[in-house]
Amino acid sequence: MTARARGVLGRLDERGLRVLLAAFFLALAIPAAVLIAQAYGQLKWEAFRSTQVATEELATRIDATLRAAMAQEEARSYGDYSFLVVEGSAAANFVQRSPLSAFPVTSAVPGVLGYFQVDAAGRLTTPLLPDAGVAAASYGIAADEEAARAARVAELRDVLAQNRLVRGAREEPAATAVGGERRQVELDDAAAARASVLREAAPAALSAAPPAESVQAGFDRLTAGALTSARPLRTSSSDAPAAGLVAAAEADAANEAVPLTLRRDAAANLVDEREKRVEQTLVPEPAITTPRLAISAGAMASKLELTVRTFESEVDPFEVGVLDTGQLVLFRNVWRDGQRYIQGALVDRPTFVAAIVETPYRASSVAGISVLALAFQGRTLEDISVAANPYSDDLAGTVLHRARLSPPFGDFELAFVVDALPRAPGAVLLAWVAVTLAAVLCGGFLLMYRFAVGQMRLARQQQDFVSAVSHELKTPLTSIRMYGEMLKAGWADDAKKQVYYDYIHGESERLSRLIENVLQLARLTRNTQRFDLVPVGVAELMDMVRSKVSTQIERAGFVLELRNDAPAAAAAVVDVDSFAQIFINLVDNALKFSAGAVTKTVEVAARRESDGGLLFTVRDYGPGVPKAQMKKIFELFYRPENELTRETVGTGIGLALVQQLATAMGARVDLRNCEPGAEFRLHFPPAATR
Repeated sequence: MTARARGVLGRLDERGLRVLLAAFFLALAIPAAVLIAQAYGQLKWEAFRSTQVATEELATRIDATLRAAMAQEEARSYGDYSFLVVEGSAAANFVQRSPLSAFPVTSAVPGVLGYFQVDAAGRLTTPLLPDAGVAAASYGIAADEEAARAARVAELRDVLAQNRLVRGAREEPAATAVGGERRQVELDDAAAARASVLREAAPAALSAAPPAESVQAGFDRLTAGALTSARPLRTSSSDAPAAGLVAAAEADAANEAVPLTLRRDAAANLVDEREKRVEQTLVPEPAITTPRLAISAGAMASKLELTVRTFESEVDPFEVGVLDTGQLVLFRNVWRDGQRYIQGALVDRPTFVAAIVETPYRASSVAGISVLALAFQGRTLEDISVAANPYSDDLAGTVLHRARLSPPFGDFELAFVVDALPRAPGAVLLAWVAVTLAAVLCGGFLLMYRFAVGQMRLARQQQDFVSAVSHELKTPLTSIRMYGEMLKAGWADDAKKQVYYDYIHGESERLSRLIENVLQLARLTRNTQRFDLVPVGVAELMDMVRSKVSTQIERAGFVLELRNDAPAAAAAVVDVDSFAQIFINLVDNALKFSAGAVTKTVEVAARRESDGGLLFTVRDYGPGVPKAQMKKIFELFYRPENELTRETVGTGIGLALVQQLATAMGARVDLRNCEPGAEFRLHFPPAATR
């Protein structure tokens, strides 16, 4: 660190340094955080957009599948809704079963329960069973299959009647037998067959039937108003996972490329663009010569004589309605001889939704990251969700895509809403960059702070050291000069001369120790110190310590106690000069800090440790060392007292030198408090472990 930098640090305190580094940290961290946030937002938008594209493709695929299925239904002729259809030319008079008479019912539209037709008089017929009076067995239908077909016809009639689209079974004229249902009236077989033929030949004669318009008008109501049994769309995306998603999509419709109102208008235009068609139809009908024709009971077991008629019919496009009982109904208007017929199919909604919507949705890549709602006329029909933890993303509830299906399903809408977006390809890398940058910034600034604080403390310690050295040098030099001048001037008698000589000698030794410590510190700092490690007996080391410190201790008014409890042959591998300097510094420290002690004794001892090593101790009977300072006193330039108020002398390098010299010799120095006083301990490991 340069002198200029040290000067700046010298003028700062730790609080000012923290403020300065914090400002510098924020100046780097805030722009970096903004940059990373912008990059993360861009990556998240890209993930959102890619998911949005996937939902658009899925909606297009679902719509294409539905259009293909409806194209087959739109292509069916008027005659297909009868049990029998004409094959070939009318002259051949060849009839066969309609493709819609298959059982179980098969259709390109999933979930079709059965096809039906409602004629101008409001009567329900179905291609599942032949006309009344005709034995189903004559067309290859077994008795058990006929019963299953009859049950299905009864189910169709019941569902349509519950939704007021046809009459119920009890509302039919007493002699009605439609689609092979067995009549529960008290008529004999001949009268029943005759009544059936008369109804087919002369429907206008049935005065008991209510006006047909009152029945067919129910189909008009299906497309005139909203469904009443569906759940209203919720307005908050915080409700259950997929409920109300269309309402949430309304709020976010601005995110779509095409406004919602324009999409709805486009769907309406598609409905209008579907054209009606006119077709020539061949229909087999019973050959009736007289309205009172009597048919015997045996005739019911055979096929009726049929006449093929050709007529022109006008076929409207299909429409779709949702019944209050939950099913879907596909229906179209067919105009024949100025009369209206309604043809269509009853569809099981769960099966339809599962096949057309849910199966492709669950198989797609968007199933785990979005929820899907199927709505009809703005009201939720089905909620589809695969994710286990809905709304776990911060974009949860955001509309991904809304799509209306093609006619005749123009009132149906698919709404995809975010559940939990996948991570963008670069999000993991960006996260690691952010974490690394944060770690570098935080760690770097922490290290800078600690380094700067250390330099500040070191600068203060150096200043204190300079002050201490100046004091330690000035005081003895002043005394030496004063006594020297007095001796030179001859102002002292012989008795005082000896006292002055002793004082000058003691101060000279004190200066020598100070200078030696400073020089030793300089050598250790520059790594120029050379150590001559040799094994020396413990007794010899103790005698050397006595010779080095006894004068110092006696002059301070203390008593030296030496105790050697080590075996006679015990020896330590030491550098003799360094060992002596260690004990000189330890004794000097004991004298300074126990000057006011009651017991003025310094104990130096040696003994064998349990692990085979040697332990040398220096103990005083002073106040001891506070626990908070026990580890700090071995730091360079550390002094427990303020330089301006301290009462003891010293430079703060003696104990630091002790630790460095001990480490250089492979030893370890520590401190423990006694009662009273403190004990410094120098541990030498066993010779085998060195």
